[in-house]
Amino acid sequence: MAFIDERRGQFGVEPMCRVLVEHGVPIAPSTYYAAKGRPPSARAVADEALLAEIRRVHGDRTLGRGLYGARKVWNQLLREGRTVPRCQVERLMRADGLRGVRRGRQFVTTRADPAAVRAPDLVKRAFGATRPNELWVVDFERHEALLNPAVMKGHRLRPVAAGRLKLRAA
Repeated sequence: MAFIDERRGQFGVEPMCRVLVEHGVPIAPSTYYAAKGRPPSARAVADEALLAEIRRVHGDRTLGRGLYGARKVWNQLLREGRTVPRCQVERLMRADGLRGVRRGRQFVTTRADPAAVRAPDLVKRAFGATRPNELWVVDFERHEALLNPAVMKGHRLRPVAAGRLKLRAA
């Protein structure tokens, strides 16, 4: 709808619908006009009203201060007498981009050393092979090395080798 609305003055509704159908998006001009003339659903109206309350609680300088997550916003709405499902508050906050602040350390999965020398990319990121044994991409890892030393880079659970490789002590 928004796509057609933005360009309807330039191209017209019918030609755009024709091109969209050619590209696999089945929409008829009558469907577009019917959707434009239809009033918003009861859920959409209720969601807009609740989202205004959620924004108020989340952004209020004395209540949420932009720190409250979905659970605390939901509890505050209950204290104010507004009975709504918590999942609805979660859905609306997620759709609007509202998030609570996390206590403690944030998750940091990897910190790369910018001064470290990177291994050369010998396959130029082309991990596909046209025949067996044409390309072996191996990532030896600390914990998985004892169980399955050859795993595809980026696909840790898909073994590259047909069977287990036998490790010999040197």
